Amino acid sequence: MSPIIENADVVVVGGGPGGSTAATLLAKRGHRVVLLEKETFPRYQIGESLLPSTVHGIGRMLGVTEDFEKAGFTVKRGGSFRWGTNPVPWNFLFAVAPELSGPTSTAYQVERMKFDDILLRNAQRNGVDVRENSAVTDVISDAARVRGVRYTDPEGAEREIHATFVVDASGNRSRVHQHVGGERIYSEFFKNIALFGYFEGGKRLPAPDSGNILCAAFDEGWIWYIPLSDTLTSVGAVISREHASRLQGDQEQALRGFIDRCEIVKDFLAGATRVTEGVYGELRTRKDYSYTNSTFHRPGMVLVGDAACFIDPVFSTGVHLATYAGLLAARSINSVLDGTLPEERVFAEFEGRYRREYRVFYEFLSAFYDMQTNEESYFWKARKVTNLDATDLEAFVTLVAGAHSGERALVSSFQSASDDLAGAVERTGSMQTPSGERMHHLFGTPVVREVMAEMNNIQVRGVQGLAAHELPLLDDGLVPSPDGLSWAAGGSSPAAGGSSSTDQEVAR
Repeated sequence: MSPIIENADVVVVGGGPGGSTAATLLAKRGHRVVLLEKETFPRYQIGESLLPSTVHGIGRMLGVTEDFEKAGFTVKRGGSFRWGTNPVPWNFLFAVAPELSGPTSTAYQVERMKFDDILLRNAQRNGVDVRENSAVTDVISDAARVRGVRYTDPEGAEREIHATFVVDASGNRSRVHQHVGGERIYSEFFKNIALFGYFEGGKRLPAPDSGNILCAAFDEGWIWYIPLSDTLTSVGAVISREHASRLQGDQEQALRGFIDRCEIVKDFLAGATRVTEGVYGELRTRKDYSYTNSTFHRPGMVLVGDAACFIDPVFSTGVHLATYAGLLAARSINSVLDGTLPEERVFAEFEGRYRREYRVFYEFLSAFYDMQTNEESYFWKARKVTNLDATDLEAFVTLVAGAHSGERALVSSFQSASDDLAGAVERTGSMQTPSGERMHHLFGTPVVREVMAEMNNIQVRGVQGLAAHELPLLDDGLVPSPDGLSWAAGGSSPAAGGSSSTDQEVAR
């Protein structure tokens, strides 16, 4: 029996944050978009600590700001770290421009079951044809380009959708990405394994930082402590692959052992109980191996989110990279379908910006891991990839510019924004502790006054909309259209940086 065949402008594979973002922003331009999701939402996904650009920039573009507020997610002001030899946690606050003060200086800790469902239902409201329990089985292509997908519908019938573009947002375990070609390149330094579970009744940091994610180092690695609600906490130990054998036996005992060697987390969980029933009752493991594909695009197909790349989770970049890639992909496809720019040029912009963002986090994390001062620890020795004393920090702090976006908006008030950001960094770096001194050394260089402003670009576009004006980010690059949903021709000078380094250099 022949499969049922239909046509669409775009097929999006995967209903997570990257897929929902791309689908919604494509549908907003009036294109016919079909989103295929193999599971039925809401479905479990590991909890996530979001960044402000996702909440206040992309969230506003998608039209889900009020949905986030109604969901009652835990509000966070930044991150807290027990990193290095100093036992007192130090904070990283989200520094924002004066016009973005108030709600936009914060982000959320989210239960992904709820967060992802909000984004998917919003895609439906915006005209996306969302089909759950629909697993893609193959990609239709020829020598020239990708032409669509084959999938199985909820009744088990085989179907085909022919489309101008396929967006693969199906995650890191799917094989759909292989149809783009190239290879998946793994980092030699970030090959960690996470063991995690959920606890009720854990302590919180003192207000106003009670909603912060806490990352605490111990000899074999580090532990995340994410307050998902007033009582529910996600706790995970991230260890090197050399210690993977410890996870082969009693995982409950293994997790408790890691917690016992991390004093601050041990104290926070002293009166807590591990959740043992329901969706949060299982102890889980995850390979947090950092990787990037050698190509993100071929004619007719593009990769976003974990289908394209993944970076160590210490700064909670997963949803940020996914939604940012969804935005970039939507801009690129909208431009082609609208007939304004050729496919080759828009996806050169897509790859340049996306790879730059990945490189930003990779290099930032390489240096951040080097800030552990317990040099006798094997875990940290194995990950010492940058000598801060010998490294030009101007190049390094540029990475901080991408902590929340890879774009730079030039608005009239950004000089004052830069001054305000620099002041916030000075306050962060003025702590009289060993870790504080290292942070001051890291963030306190003069160039930070220029590059920290770039963190706010997506928030600026989300809040100010058409008022946001941008110059090209890449050499001879494109700029977002006034509504942010497609590309337009830019000037010849990059706004910041330039094209990114190769994946081989990133994965050195």
